[in-house]
Amino acid sequence: MTSAPPEPRARIAVFAKAPVPGQVKTRLAPLLGADGAAALHAGLARQALSAATHARLGAVELWCAPDALHPFFERCAQQFGVALHRQEGGDLGERMKHAIAQGLAHGEPVIVIGSDCPGLDAADLRAAAEALRAHEVAIAPAEDGGYVLIGMSRLVAEAFDGIAWGEPSVMAHTRARLSQRAVTWKELPARWDVDRPEDYLRLQREGRLAEVLS
Repeated sequence: MTSAPPEPRARIAVFAKAPVPGQVKTRLAPLLGADGAAALHAGLARQALSAATHARLGAVELWCAPDALHPFFERCAQQFGVALHRQEGGDLGERMKHAIAQGLAHGEPVIVIGSDCPGLDAADLRAAAEALRAHEVAIAPAEDGGYVLIGMSRLVAEAFDGIAWGEPSVMAHTRARLSQRAVTWKELPARWDVDRPEDYLRLQREGRLAEVLS
C-alpha cells in the first residue's frame, strides 16, 4: 500500500505597516478619514495573519514597518502566536528579498504576502506551498497589475530588482525577470487588494467589510 505524500511545508512572512493614521491607506482617507483608513488596514492585517496561521504550513512571521515596536504588532504576536521582525531594505523588493533569504536559511520554502488582500485565504497559501514542491517560484497576480503573494523554494533575487513598486507593470516585469533567468514558476488565480475607494466599495458590496473589521 502506497503511503500518502507528506504535507507541504513553508514559512509564511506577512508584511504589514504599523496602523498609524495618516500613514496607511492614504488613498482611502478622503472616504474613511485617517482613523478609519488605519482601522481598515489593521483589520486587513489581522485577516492576513488569520489566513496564514489557518494554512498550517509551518512558522508564521509578521514583518513590520517601520519597526516592530507599535503596540498593534505586539497584540498580533500574542493573538496569533507569530514572531515579529523588522522589515529591512530600501524598497519593497529589497525588504521581500531579505525576508525570503532569512526564511530559506531554515531549509524551507518561504511565502510572502501583504496585508491588503481580503480574498487571499488559507487554501491559496496551501496551493502556493504545493506549487513550490515542483517550481522555484509561486506567485498570485493582483487584478491591478501587481501581485499579492510570492513564494520561493530558492532565492531568485533578480525577481525584485529594478521593479517600479506600486505601478501596474509590476507583474509583467516580474514575469520578464523570471523568464530571463529560466526560472520555473506557477501562477495562482488572480486576487484583488484594497487600496482605492472603489476597492472599499467592492469590499462592502461583497459583504466582507464586517469580517475585516471584526
